[in-house]
Amino acid sequence: MKAAVVHDFAAPLVVEERPVPTPGPHQVRVRIEASGLCHTDIHAAHGDWPVQPNPPFVPGHEGVGIVEAAGDLVRHVRVGERVAIPWLADACGRCDQCVSGWETLCLQQHNSGYSVDGAYAQYALAHGDYVVPVPEGIDPMDAAPLSCAGVTTYKALKVSGARPGTRVLISGIGGLGHLALQYARICGAETIAVDVTDDKLALARDLGADHVIDARTQDVAAEVQALGGAHAAIALAVSNASFQAAYGALRRGGTLVLVALPAGGKLELPVFETVLNGTKVIGSIVGTREDLAEVFRLHALGRTRVIRETRRLEDVNACFDEVLSGKVSARLVFDLRG
Repeated sequence: MKAAVVHDFAAPLVVEERPVPTPGPHQVRVRIEASGLCHTDIHAAHGDWPVQPNPPFVPGHEGVGIVEAAGDLVRHVRVGERVAIPWLADACGRCDQCVSGWETLCLQQHNSGYSVDGAYAQYALAHGDYVVPVPEGIDPMDAAPLSCAGVTTYKALKVSGARPGTRVLISGIGGLGHLALQYARICGAETIAVDVTDDKLALARDLGADHVIDARTQDVAAEVQALGGAHAAIALAVSNASFQAAYGALRRGGTLVLVALPAGGKLELPVFETVLNGTKVIGSIVGTREDLAEVFRLHALGRTRVIRETRRLEDVNACFDEVLSGKVSARLVFDLRG
């Protein structure tokens, strides 16, 4: 099979031939149809984060495809079913985090395309209990970005406390942000979109944002405070300055949800103001299998629209450059069909 492989954090990925893998007792082998490009894949390939993957490895945690083979102990999916391979490759299933609905915080978890090989390949192995079925009628090219960009922002909106009548700031209208904006609208919130490129600002308007702020020329915190302040701010832009601006935009009692993970990311908090204003700052990491199932159901109902561009796996390094240059409208998806 063809796979894009990281051999060295300082070198480009290599698209090479690898043996088609054989599933173990709990695993399924998935023939990949689509694999989304998440900024996390770039961080993984460059070894940006404190806990690094071990080369050689295959990135990719937005894989969607057809189950072609299953191990003897697989019970929850069947051969021929379309499934998604998300970031959470597996977890222990027994710790207090797992049994209380927070499996994404399990200390024993493995992550697709990071600690285990992912979906930048024609075939991938996945744990049969942790793949998520994709409902009939959803284009696999849409399902791939929903498997991370979708479920990550959906979960962030959930934990933010967004509800009808609240004011929600979405900082960064890209692969994640364009979906976060739609989930905020589904919640019934008044939406504020912030970005620094003309295309993304236009996309925010097209998706129905109530207010659009150009952070290049406008003071984000001041503009949002003039509206009454944000009840919640979802920080998706890979920029420390954007975190600070989102924090400054909160009203008293507001919640800042940190999602983006820039290399060396930091946020300085004024303790006095944070305490006096009752400000909440929380981190949100992807979502559970149930969260992803809900994301798929919403999309099947026609409530969300995935903005994406199709690419070939052979062009993976050029695609990384596109994302880093900010030239991508929303999400890039590798089409591995055929």
